[in-house]
Amino acid sequence: MKVLSFDRKRALLAALVLALLGLFLYVALRSGPLARVPVTTVRVQEASIRPVRFGIGTVEARQVHRIGPTLTGRLLRLDVDVGDPVRAGQALGEIDPVDLDDRIQAQEAALSRARILAQESRLRQDRAEVQLRRYETLLKASAISEETTSDKRHELKLAQSALRAATRDIERLQAELAALRAQRRNLALVSPIDGFVLARDADPGTTLMAGQAVVQVIAPGALWINTRFDQAGPAGLSEGLAARIVLRSRNQTPIEGRIARIEPVADAITEELLAKIAFDAPPAPPPALGELAEITVELPATPPGPVILNAAIHHQDGHAGVWRIQDGRPVFAPVRVGAADARGMVQVLDGLSAGDLVIVHSASPLTARSRVRATGPAPMEPAA
Repeated sequence: MKVLSFDRKRALLAALVLALLGLFLYVALRSGPLARVPVTTVRVQEASIRPVRFGIGTVEARQVHRIGPTLTGRLLRLDVDVGDPVRAGQALGEIDPVDLDDRIQAQEAALSRARILAQESRLRQDRAEVQLRRYETLLKASAISEETTSDKRHELKLAQSALRAATRDIERLQAELAALRAQRRNLALVSPIDGFVLARDADPGTTLMAGQAVVQVIAPGALWINTRFDQAGPAGLSEGLAARIVLRSRNQTPIEGRIARIEPVADAITEELLAKIAFDAPPAPPPALGELAEITVELPATPPGPVILNAAIHHQDGHAGVWRIQDGRPVFAPVRVGAADARGMVQVLDGLSAGDLVIVHSASPLTARSRVRATGPAPMEPAA
């Protein structure tokens, strides 16, 4: 009886050990270090993508009209302030004319005197012509001498010379008067466009130099975005490409635009390329100058080729690659990638072929010895 009891205890103990060992193996294989790592996979597709470039910029005026005097003078008055709307031809202010009005009046008086003198010279010329014709008739009749007729010819030449001199004086005085009047008109600060005042750089009483700006005026529709793109990926950017503009003040609502110009000089310090993005239609109300804007430019489609999700790209020892399923095990495959689009699709230039099965997500970091278990395909939008 004792022997049977002892054997029974050993059998029960062995069964318990085997059960615990089985439980340990089950747990180790299901959730322990020997367990298969859950992964989501995707097949490499053969398709085209539309690469995108992202940039950030600020709203600027395409043209700023700096209005100021053409001559040195003192600002007499200024009738507008920053933000005021103005119309083309509207007088915004005036430079003190000092004695210019008096000089214009004096020039007008001198011109009037010159016209009177010219009229008198013309009368003398007409009278001299009549006298000469009468004396030539008398000379033909031998009633007077040739010497007397020659004197009358000389008087006519003198009258003609006086008339020409008076005419030249009138032309000179008219030109001088026109110049003074133009100078007087230039003392008025006139807006050349319909727009609004951007800046007011002087106040009445300020002495200004010729060409110094008093006010700056811009047109509300003449705005664009001064945008910066990373120099590492500007390939494909060109004038005329469509762009989506998101202003910080417009609740992320995209505004359509396009690249108006690629600047020929890049920023060597920030390593950025500069471009101007124009609005297809001026936004209303116009954004504030200096407001930040985010720019998205969609480039032309790439030729068909292997594409994968950007989430599948990993880096090991400084090399980009993907975990590819080969014979049921993960193998790290180095790849060379190209452009990416806004959906996260990346062009694979080398290292993969269409149909290869790659891992997009894994529950834990993978190694070459990892055992994986596919939980399903990763969602992947079909490439355009």
